[in-house]
Amino acid sequence: MNRSPSSSGLLPLPGSPGSSWAIYKARFRAIFQGADASVLIAFWLFGVINNVCYVIILSAANDLVGPSVPKGLVLLADVLPSFLTKLVAPYFIHVVPYSVRIIIMCALSAGGMFLIALTPSVTMDGGSIGLKLFGVGVASLSSGLGELSMLGLTHYYGRFSLAAWGSGTGGAGLIGAGLYVFLTDTLKLSIKNSLLTSACLPFIMPLAFFLILPQGPLRRAHNKKGYSDIPQISIDDEDIRSLPIDVAADALLAPGPPSQAAEAYTSHSRPSSPSLRQPIKPTFAANLRRAKRLFFPYMLPLLLVYIAEYTINQGISPTLLFPLSSTPFTAYRQFYPLYALLYQLGVFISRSSISFLLLPSLYIPSYLQVLNLLLLTLQSMYFFLPSVYLVFLVIFWEGLLGGAVYVNTFAMILKEVDEGDREFSLGATSVSDSGGICVASLIGMVIEGRLCRWNERHGRPWCGSLEG
Repeated sequence: MNRSPSSSGLLPLPGSPGSSWAIYKARFRAIFQGADASVLIAFWLFGVINNVCYVIILSAANDLVGPSVPKGLVLLADVLPSFLTKLVAPYFIHVVPYSVRIIIMCALSAGGMFLIALTPSVTMDGGSIGLKLFGVGVASLSSGLGELSMLGLTHYYGRFSLAAWGSGTGGAGLIGAGLYVFLTDTLKLSIKNSLLTSACLPFIMPLAFFLILPQGPLRRAHNKKGYSDIPQISIDDEDIRSLPIDVAADALLAPGPPSQAAEAYTSHSRPSSPSLRQPIKPTFAANLRRAKRLFFPYMLPLLLVYIAEYTINQGISPTLLFPLSSTPFTAYRQFYPLYALLYQLGVFISRSSISFLLLPSLYIPSYLQVLNLLLLTLQSMYFFLPSVYLVFLVIFWEGLLGGAVYVNTFAMILKEVDEGDREFSLGATSVSDSGGICVASLIGMVIEGRLCRWNERHGRPWCGSLEG
């Protein structure tokens, strides 16, 4: 159904009737009317700090393990513990208070970063690599616990908290990648000192939770049992794949008819009669049924986009090299951090846009990301793009797509899923991004070395020069 911009909650398109600066300002004020600055600041900091160490580790992947070790190995260590946490924790994490989770996250994240920084440089026997990867895994546990917890926490603080969290996670990528480049290339700090400096960042998270975040919504929810009592549901055993894959929505929590995905979701969760709407405990079996209904509308497109973009980031981008004379670089190791920075810039912009625009479909940008993967794989093999600046543009576009799918997925859940299912659904769906990264890390470990050898055979031996 066509609706005017005023009813959809979206800003008018530039050049459309009435698209003046005054209208833009009025719409901006309307969008953020009622927002609590303390909530916005706290969740933005949560997003930044929860993800910043993860980004720094990936930006430092080449420096941590050297050019002879696939960067996908660092990616796997950086995401596998997070993935396993997201896979199992949503089914029992509700018994752990958020205040306790914050302390655990801070300790794990800081401890992992200190372990990485204080472990000696890479040795021939690989012992120090193992210790560094163990530290990466410890930090990854914190990131996974933090993401599912903070997404669940947005259930109590509303749409503005999700917008701030999304912007913060995007900002983490920009800050993390930029900070590493700044510390190592601008300030000329050693890798060890750069990581030690970064290890102090996790302590901001408990400060934001205990000193900035209003505690009223959590206190009011304290007497509820876990994830809110959920209604008894009746689910047919028909193939869940019959769910439509297009997710249509007009704006974040904007009033209007439910989207196609929302109707599909509720059609599989609506009780067959009013007599069945009796509260029950969220048992493990009930949670599995809830997770199953989330797969095609929300989990699958998020999984696809993360497989594509992290295969690019960790398996393809280390091989996207040009002769130094045709680039702004003086060393081959400078390509990889700048690619990461451009990617994170795109992520930050798209994740910060959720208050203004919601995507009509999650699958279209996911497919576009797969096309990016194909394009950059062909570039690595056949070297047909004439300038590194075109690669910069594609990497930036990759970040825009990935960030948009991430934040729109959770915005649609917040808007479309029943309140009793919402906190669980936000946390459970977060497994898709980590699952996609795990798959990408395995792909990256296989293809990076093969692409480097392919380039060497075709007169482009730059992969072996990443130390210089």
